[in-house]
Amino acid sequence: MVRLPYLTALTTLFSYGLLFGYAPICLGLEDFYTRRLYLRIQDCFGRPIASAPDAWFDVVERYSNDNNKTLHRTENISKCLNLGSYNYLGFAASDEYCTPRVVESLKRYSSSTCSVRVDGGTTKLHIELEELVARFVGKPASLVFGMGYVTNSAIIPVIMGKGGLIISDSLNHNSIVNGARGSGATVRVFQHNSRPVSLGGGAEEQIANGQPRTHRPWKKIIVIVEGIYSMEGELCKLPEIIAVCKKYKAYTYLDEAHSIGAVGKSGRGVCELLGVDTADVDIMMGTFTKSFGSCGGYIAASKEIIQYLKFTCPAHLYATSMSAPAVQQAISSMKVILGEDGSNRGAQKLTRIRENSNFFRSELQKMGFEVLGDNDSPVMPIMLYNPAKIPAFSRECLRQNVAVVTVAFPATPLLLARARICISASHTREDLIKGLEVISKVGDLVGIKYFPVEPEKKQPDRYTKKLE
Repeated sequence: MVRLPYLTALTTLFSYGLLFGYAPICLGLEDFYTRRLYLRIQDCFGRPIASAPDAWFDVVERYSNDNNKTLHRTENISKCLNLGSYNYLGFAASDEYCTPRVVESLKRYSSSTCSVRVDGGTTKLHIELEELVARFVGKPASLVFGMGYVTNSAIIPVIMGKGGLIISDSLNHNSIVNGARGSGATVRVFQHNSRPVSLGGGAEEQIANGQPRTHRPWKKIIVIVEGIYSMEGELCKLPEIIAVCKKYKAYTYLDEAHSIGAVGKSGRGVCELLGVDTADVDIMMGTFTKSFGSCGGYIAASKEIIQYLKFTCPAHLYATSMSAPAVQQAISSMKVILGEDGSNRGAQKLTRIRENSNFFRSELQKMGFEVLGDNDSPVMPIMLYNPAKIPAFSRECLRQNVAVVTVAFPATPLLLARARICISASHTREDLIKGLEVISKVGDLVGIKYFPVEPEKKQPDRYTKKLE
């Protein structure tokens, strides 16, 4: 006879009764984090701005009368150094080449197409952008979408399905994670930035054993990685990944959201930086939100894959297309990078973002901060670890007119909080020095210089030695 746990039943009934019969929506760690931590520090997130996200921008001041449960905007504005926006090449602000063309496209095409691509939502600009993207990244064809996140989350379920195997880096973006989950394919995760077949638990054995239960060969195998990991600032090990894919006849899917336009001699991303032939990468994904100062995303691949996506992808068939001004911004900024605007500003921007990134990273490391990522990457996370250091670091930086982005759970593990610094080509050397000075002071105050540099001992000169 099973004994009824009366206490459990009573407390469960009581909790449901308090909610008038509805089960609680928030459960577990998420609910605990929201109630006990997030509300206390929510002023560090979602700060409204009142200008373009250039090297310096205007941050709207807020206040709270109820311990941060509600935040109220004020009329006060603080001009702050922007170290948080991923405006890598500085195209988010007004530009002498891009802005007039964007304004003209707004006058001609309006602010929205009010239609999907297969109906009345395709303009000459959309076709021009797709041809330009394909030429820029070195693939036969491309397809653009109105949102970068959807580009991953909607594409992956179309190209993968039941009977397929997705091998994904453990730190891939949430859009990739959700796309893989929604595909119905078997998903196996490999340790971040290791060769997928080197896992003791995993990919090589999974490939050899075939599908679960039936052990039939996989219908398709695809390995998904990012060019630059947005929360780590690290470059993927693309040559090793491609070698593995060739060995097991797997497709390669490369997400270049943070790398296209930002790295490589001519801004063509990690393939150019690492010397990889784009023909070896089957599907290349990227966004226009980082280096190009626009919105939306793209998929570049073979003509057969792009044609298949046009007929089957819900994001292409049912979602409103990119607005014409956003398309024109992507076209114009890409032409500047290519030097097709008649100037060398694109090359100058690429040189500046590389120099700025390497200078800032080097100086942070000299100060004793734990900085993640690789050289040339404009993304550099400063590790805070303890969630209690998030508000201290963020608020004090803002008080000294430096705006930084702090990242916490659920975007990162609870005890791996960090400040994500994003460098721009629009930053001057004086801007960077100002940011370094403030971050160094706040780092000492908060106690996040985990690798303090010992001061050099002054060597006695010859005269002092003689006196001794």
